[in-house]
Amino acid sequence: MNILKQRTFVAKPEKSKKWYCVDASNQTLGRLSTEIANTLRGKNKPSFTPHLDCGDFVVVTHAKKIRLTGKKWTDKIYYHHSGHVSGLKSQSARDVLNKHPERLIFESVKGMLPPGKLSRSVIKKLKVYAEDKHPHEAQKLIPLTLRKQ
Repeated sequence: MNILKQRTFVAKPEKSKKWYCVDASNQTLGRLSTEIANTLRGKNKPSFTPHLDCGDFVVVTHAKKIRLTGKKWTDKIYYHHSGHVSGLKSQSARDVLNKHPERLIFESVKGMLPPGKLSRSVIKKLKVYAEDKHPHEAQKLIPLTLRKQ
């Protein structure tokens, strides 16, 4: 009895990862974050596997010039806890941009990744800088093409 067996393709994690560069000036925060999250996870590749890290590195520059729509500059609140009793602190998006402009993009992308151990390792491949200077010139960055808004 000669039965043909169908085999399931199982992707292996890639050894060489690409480095992409994104200029965040005049980009909407949510739309930019979805593109970055998809690139970090590797959803733009044909060999995407949900349980493997098959994404690439992303370097974001000009985080100070990000754009938010509507009244989100004042209405969107970011919370963090100091660890002490009654240590819940809150800041508006405008205050976060003035003090730590990288945090807006980082928190937005982190919220778009699925929870778990894999996303904690994937988020480490995101590098966000407030200005255009960064220490990743040696990686030969490829500009990430974004979809039209």
